[in-house]
Amino acid sequence: MRGYGRHASSSIPFEHGATAAQPRAHTDWATLGRLLPYLWEYKWRALAALVFMVGAKLANVGVPILLKDLVDTMSIKPGDPAALLVVPAGLLLAYGLLRLSTTLFTELRELVFAKATQGAARSIALRTFQHLHSLSLRFHLERQTGGMTRDIERGVRGIESLISYSLYSIFPTIIEVALVLSILAVKFDAWFAWITVGALALYISFSVAVTEWRTKFRREANEFDSAAHTKAVDSLLNYETVKYFNNEGFEARRYDESLEKLRRARLKSQTTLSLLNAGQQMIIAVGLVVMLWRATQGVVDGRMTLGDLVMVNAFMIQLYIPLNFLGVLYREIKQNLTDLDKMFVLMDREREVADRPGAQPLLRGDATVRFENVSFAYEAARPILHHVSFEIPAGKTVAVVGPSGSGKSTLARLMYRFYDVGIPGGPAAAGGRITIGGQDIREVTQSSVRQAIGIVPQDTVLFNDTVEYNIAYGRPGASRAEVEDAARAARIHGFIESTPKGYQTMVGERGLKLSGGEKQRVAIARTLLKNPPIMIFDEATSALDSANERAIQAELKGVARNKTALVIAHRLSTVVDAHEILVLEAGRIVERGTHGELLAKGGRYAEMWSLQQQSSEQGFEEVMGM
Repeated sequence: MRGYGRHASSSIPFEHGATAAQPRAHTDWATLGRLLPYLWEYKWRALAALVFMVGAKLANVGVPILLKDLVDTMSIKPGDPAALLVVPAGLLLAYGLLRLSTTLFTELRELVFAKATQGAARSIALRTFQHLHSLSLRFHLERQTGGMTRDIERGVRGIESLISYSLYSIFPTIIEVALVLSILAVKFDAWFAWITVGALALYISFSVAVTEWRTKFRREANEFDSAAHTKAVDSLLNYETVKYFNNEGFEARRYDESLEKLRRARLKSQTTLSLLNAGQQMIIAVGLVVMLWRATQGVVDGRMTLGDLVMVNAFMIQLYIPLNFLGVLYREIKQNLTDLDKMFVLMDREREVADRPGAQPLLRGDATVRFENVSFAYEAARPILHHVSFEIPAGKTVAVVGPSGSGKSTLARLMYRFYDVGIPGGPAAAGGRITIGGQDIREVTQSSVRQAIGIVPQDTVLFNDTVEYNIAYGRPGASRAEVEDAARAARIHGFIESTPKGYQTMVGERGLKLSGGEKQRVAIARTLLKNPPIMIFDEATSALDSANERAIQAELKGVARNKTALVIAHRLSTVVDAHEILVLEAGRIVERGTHGELLAKGGRYAEMWSLQQQSSEQGFEEVMGM
């Protein structure tokens, strides 16, 4: 079988965007609670930013007070030059300094806290990335890459926006409102404070209610955005398949359907936003008119000066300018919390395969591999392996052959601990165990197990980088000479040197600029460079022509000498020298022995050998024109 491809569907589907499949108990406060530890690492910066923020607001509130004094001072008798030259000049200078202080404190706040914001975003993004790599192969087979990367991107952006909106907009506005209300209540009468409180309460209530109502449209728009992105990425990744079946129009229609849904959702979002803005402006206008009416009445009655009127008006303008964006801020904060929670959903995804508490690294030395009564299923209703037992002695080669779907590649994935042995829902002990040097691989760290194994897979996927990068990936930090030696051993050095850019040749997305055989040889070179004690060759020469296959087969035999090797093969001619050959059918070992012993038995292996020999001779005759 091609491993997991036909059987790897999970009983618990993963949806990149919606969380309906996994009900969440998280609230906005819980999400904020999870963010705080990342910010707490920068607590002194946060404290300094808070001090600068308070300083900026004190300076900002002082501006209207100073403006009032300036206006009142101007109410002097004509012809008094001393007052005009001395008093207003000092007030004007103080006014300018306060304005400068507001900007200075604001910039200092942002400068000091920028490291905390970027540091928190980096830490969370890195932890999410590491966690995704720690999840099982099952998760990565079911994920939708485009939508998932979109969720991570929005989550990281949401951290920065959330901190910016809360620290730079919400908290400063609250401080400023408290200061203004106190000044109005103490300096004039309580009605000014009550009018302001009433207008603010109405404004906030209206903004929150309408924003909550329209949040669903924003959420829908995000879901359709993720869906459209997923379709676009999936289609572009499968560019060749689209071309093979002439389905460019079909892919364009699918993408356009998602874009149309996105357009409608965004139109609804914009329409309701206009309603929100209009309602907010009406409340602001009414509040301003009532405040100014009372202030002008106070001036007429002699209870207030002209400067007081100017101060009240300046206070209201300063107060309502940030409040004018409250609806936007509230909506963005809610959306940022939603986006951040989606990233936390990914971080909360349980690891199907995890290291045991206190697990130690695999002890190097004995590289004997044993499968002891191993049973396995991707789904409980469809077992793949049934009580499979065999041993690969240290330094020997064991080959596994059999028809497609028999479970051959599953053996390799279990050795790598992409999955743990057993049947989903069944007792762990019933799945048997796999040992390396007598150590159960479930009892040691996954990293040390994978460090001890090298694999040349049938389906080679390369990074969209240079040939040198892809070969050196087997052992990051390897020298250029070591990379070239590995390439020579894989019989690809000559080809690389013949290209215009040599080892700096870009291989393209998933290595599509290279032929199947060239990709396979890069994969072989990468594994040779890693040089692990245990090797797995999963149809390692399947993409090569006969001449190159024989040449590389000889190299692989040399590489596998004195190493523990598991060879998964379809062509029996490639495994005739194996220490032992296992014939796997329907997840069971039906025959085992050396090539000669199995031929002598005249069983399933002998039948497969005969069929392949006949096919080979027939193909040779056709080529020679016989």
